[in-house]
Amino acid sequence: MLDIKFLRDNPDIVKQNIKNKFQDHKLPLVDEVIKLDQENRDNKKEVEALRANKNQLSKMIGGLMKDGKIEEAEKVKAEVAAGNDKIDELTEKERQLEEEIKKRMMVIPNIIDPSVPIGKDDSENVELERFGEPVVPDFEVPYHTDIMEKFNGIDLDAARKVAGNGFYYLMGDIARLHSAVIAYARDFMIDRGFTYCVPPFMIRSNVVTGVMSFDEMDAMMYKIEGEDLYLIGTSEHSMIGKFIDTHIKESELPYTLTSYSPCFRKEKGAHGIEERGVYRIHQFEKQEMIVICKPEDSMEWYNKLWKNTVDLFRSLDIPVRTLECCSGDLADLKVKSVDVEAWSPRQQKYFEVGSCSTLGDAQARRLGIRIKGENGNYFAHTLNNTVVAPPRMLIAFLENNLNADGSVNIPEALRPYMGGKDKITG
Repeated sequence: MLDIKFLRDNPDIVKQNIKNKFQDHKLPLVDEVIKLDQENRDNKKEVEALRANKNQLSKMIGGLMKDGKIEEAEKVKAEVAAGNDKIDELTEKERQLEEEIKKRMMVIPNIIDPSVPIGKDDSENVELERFGEPVVPDFEVPYHTDIMEKFNGIDLDAARKVAGNGFYYLMGDIARLHSAVIAYARDFMIDRGFTYCVPPFMIRSNVVTGVMSFDEMDAMMYKIEGEDLYLIGTSEHSMIGKFIDTHIKESELPYTLTSYSPCFRKEKGAHGIEERGVYRIHQFEKQEMIVICKPEDSMEWYNKLWKNTVDLFRSLDIPVRTLECCSGDLADLKVKSVDVEAWSPRQQKYFEVGSCSTLGDAQARRLGIRIKGENGNYFAHTLNNTVVAPPRMLIAFLENNLNADGSVNIPEALRPYMGGKDKITG
């Protein structure tokens, strides 16, 4: 959510930002907010004037009563009572105006970084850099579920009977590989100085609206019927929510946390063959990283975070690339974002396995996460990034480590988590 003072002083910048995100239908919101904000400020001035007058009249009543001017005192009392009624009326109006302002401010997108490329959707994202040499083997790479089934490692049919489409049973070495990747990612981030955390897997609605846009919320979140609770779509939500309504000392920053959680997502819409299997699912597990820092440090941390993911994938012999998200592909709270994509030998192209974002002070402003500074309090900056999200990551792992005989190599870094195995064999 933007600072209303910034919007008030820079309406043209806010409008151009909306245009850059190809959300022209939101342009009227800027003028509506300015109009409502002016009305609210005028309303507050009237309330202040009435309260000042009330204080003066209240002082008069005591003097009149002391002088025995009972009738005049009663008239002043009546005037004070009328003033109180008007103050109550205007206070309620102030509440309604602020609610209307907030409703509009919550859907006006955050100001994107000047370096973000302008584009309508993810088809206009820009490749930044490649890490590792993509390899196309001289044998056919099967679809990822076929590889898993060869090892008796997945049962989608049973999962459909139990939970429906978008769920899975992982078994045997594939299940073990899934857990090994998570454990390795945990230790990888701890070794880089991050504090490990297991957060709540459900959050209240005020945290949901604090960490994400309404469009994201509608597309992603599962609500618990009859309760003010939602299943998390990523542990970033509860990790950022951990700091709601807090004042953090500058000396304590940055907070660097890495968290494990299951994740639950609606994943609305129809998807093609490449998004079946375990690519786009309703339940998965993930290792995440978040940073809470001073504003001047956020871009430095942004670059550190995505590099962590690149380094982890390269340590597992998986070629990756980074892709700068264009303006139209950024969620409303994001200032800048880069996707990490892994190489798929089967498809002979890259696909998304992680996303790193800086959100400026948007989440902090919504959640009330402030820093205690020497010259006053100010809002923190928040960042998040995927460390690894199996089972999608398993697709890249299995394809890139597959041998012609159908066995799968286990990179040296992962072997301690797989009981010393250097291969998975049928």
